[in-house]
Amino acid sequence: MAKITSKSSGGLSSDSGSLGHLKAGLKIEEKSQQDFEHFMQKIDGELLNHRVITANVYTDWFSRGQVTHEQLQMFIVQFSVFSNQFLLAQLLKMLSADSLEDMRASKEILANELGVAFHAASPVASSVDDLSGAEQRSFGDITGSVEGGRFHFRAAHFELLLRCAQSLGLDFQQLGKRHHGTQGTLFFCDELKRLYASDDYQTAAAASFAVENWAAAGFWQQLEDGFSLLKQRAEYSGLPVTFFSWHNKLEANHAHHTQQELKEYYFSHRVDEDAFIATGNEMLNGVEAFWRGLDLQRQDRMH
Repeated sequence: MAKITSKSSGGLSSDSGSLGHLKAGLKIEEKSQQDFEHFMQKIDGELLNHRVITANVYTDWFSRGQVTHEQLQMFIVQFSVFSNQFLLAQLLKMLSADSLEDMRASKEILANELGVAFHAASPVASSVDDLSGAEQRSFGDITGSVEGGRFHFRAAHFELLLRCAQSLGLDFQQLGKRHHGTQGTLFFCDELKRLYASDDYQTAAAASFAVENWAAAGFWQQLEDGFSLLKQRAEYSGLPVTFFSWHNKLEANHAHHTQQELKEYYFSHRVDEDAFIATGNEMLNGVEAFWRGLDLQRQDRMH
C-alpha cells in the first residue's frame, strides 16, 4: 500500500514511492503555509471523511470476533487475492517510476513483500506472538531498508497468510489466484493498477496518499482485535496471525508521517488540488468495493 515518501518504512502497510523531490526543470509556483493548510482542510472535508476510512462496516463487524469458520475462510481467500495481486500493482508502480529515487522506493516495498527483511540501523522493538525467536529475526525490523536485509521464503507476506489459511483448512490452490476473487476484490485490484501504479505522477501520488490514510485509519487494528477474540476460542487458540499483527505494527509505526509527507509533496510539485482529491476518492471507492464485497458475501451465507 502506499506511502508518499522517499524514506522506506515497509510493506503492504503502504509505501508507494518518493514524492518529496523536485523534478528536473519544473518550476513550482510559490505557496504559503496558509495555502497548504487550506489544502489540508479540503482533504479533511472531501477525502479523509470517505466511508471506508470513517465507517468500515465489515471491519467493525470483524473486530467483535463473531465470525464463523466459513466466514473466516472467505475472508482469508479474498485477502489472499488482494495481497497477491498487489504485487502486480507494486511492480507496475516501480516500472512507472519517473526517477531512480522513486524506483528504489517502490522496489523496497516489492522486495519486502517477496521476503526480503527490512534492516534498520536502530530497530524499533516489536514482537509478534506466534513467531519464534528465529522467525522473528528472519522477518526483520519494521523500519529501515531491504538493503542489508536478508531474503527468507517464510518471510514473504503471502507465505505468512498461507500459514494462517492452512490452519483453517485451506490449501495453496485455493488462495491468491485472480479467479478466486469476487467482483469487489477484482475491482479493487484493477483500481490499484490503474491509479496507484499510474504513470501519471499526480494520479499515483493521490492514490498512494489515499491508500496510506486508509491503511493508517485503524482497519489493521480492527482485524487484530477480531483475531485476538477468535484466539480465545479453543479451536483457534493456535491460529497463526502474524500477517495481520505485523502489518498492524507497521502502520502504527509510520502513520504519523503522512501529513509531513503530503506537505513535502505539496511544496515541491504542481498540484491540481481538485484532481488530487477526486483521484483519492476514486482509489478509496476501490478500497470500499473490496470490503463491501466481503460484507455482502458473509451476509449472503448467513441468510
